[in-house]
Amino acid sequence: MKLAWTKKWGFAFAASALALAALTGCAAGGQQGQGGQAEGGDALRKVTLVLDWTPNTNHTGLYVADAEGYYEEEGLDVDIIQPGDAGGDAVVASGEVEFGISVQENVTLARTQGFPLVSIAAVIQHNTSGFAAPASVGLKSPKDFEGKTYGGWGSPIESAMIESLMQEAGADFSKVEMLSAGNSDFFTMKENGIDFAWIFYGWTGIESELRGEPIDIVYLTDYSKKLDYYTPVVITNEKLIADDPELVEKFVRATSKGYTYAAEHPEESAKALLAAVPELNEELVVASQKWLSEKYIDDAARWGEQKLEVWENYAAWMTEHGVMEGEFDAAKAFTNDFIPE
Repeated sequence: MKLAWTKKWGFAFAASALALAALTGCAAGGQQGQGGQAEGGDALRKVTLVLDWTPNTNHTGLYVADAEGYYEEEGLDVDIIQPGDAGGDAVVASGEVEFGISVQENVTLARTQGFPLVSIAAVIQHNTSGFAAPASVGLKSPKDFEGKTYGGWGSPIESAMIESLMQEAGADFSKVEMLSAGNSDFFTMKENGIDFAWIFYGWTGIESELRGEPIDIVYLTDYSKKLDYYTPVVITNEKLIADDPELVEKFVRATSKGYTYAAEHPEESAKALLAAVPELNEELVVASQKWLSEKYIDDAARWGEQKLEVWENYAAWMTEHGVMEGEFDAAKAFTNDFIPE
């Protein structure tokens, strides 16, 4: 449920725009498109949202908002699409697609590269990801990464994350074998000689439980407050905010209703996700939703709210570990202006 980076991040970001634009057939003027009709006969505004990965419970509130008619109430016809291999950040930044799901690290890096992404809501309040391994591997702390093989996407973020955790534990990063596993999932990787991987507990961890395959997980938030960043987030671009704030407000208001409903009604919202994406495993979706629904709002005053210190803390960590270069203004990377009170 995470995207890949390369060291030539700006090039990869630009290339993904071409790939996804071809995949979706979006036109540069797509933000002015029209959809169906509202109950009163007025035309619905057609907008597109690109996911960060295949549909899962991080996205449930979007499907609830569609199923419950919250988007239609705002005069919107929202098309939810999946990304190309390189992700959807670039087409949101360029305006080919109005909205997307991303992660704080992508937005941060994008802005240092001059891409005007803005996070308009946090899907969940706290980072639920960590490094996981089958229980037989014995992964109890970052010290246990020594002598193990890690499978990931080959991004500098991964190496920096693992090395920083190991430094805190007095461990030797050079003793970790780093392998690129592409888009292979955790269960495929462990069958192919990989000891540990970066997962979100709310999906892969729950799936492990259902499979009867116990895992150990080293959560990032157990080792640094700076690693408690927003992942995932809802994004748009600066131009849409400036040119059509009413559209952004309508979209966020309806999406907020969807996630708030999902927070309060996990089983019913799981059904909405399954109805929209019937190929998903029902047992996994229901179990994951029951676990994740409590995380959507958590200790925040309202769904979607973001804090400046969270953006500043993670940017500082990225700079400290050589992952990010260039100027970054955390206050411009996100906004709470469109989240309903």
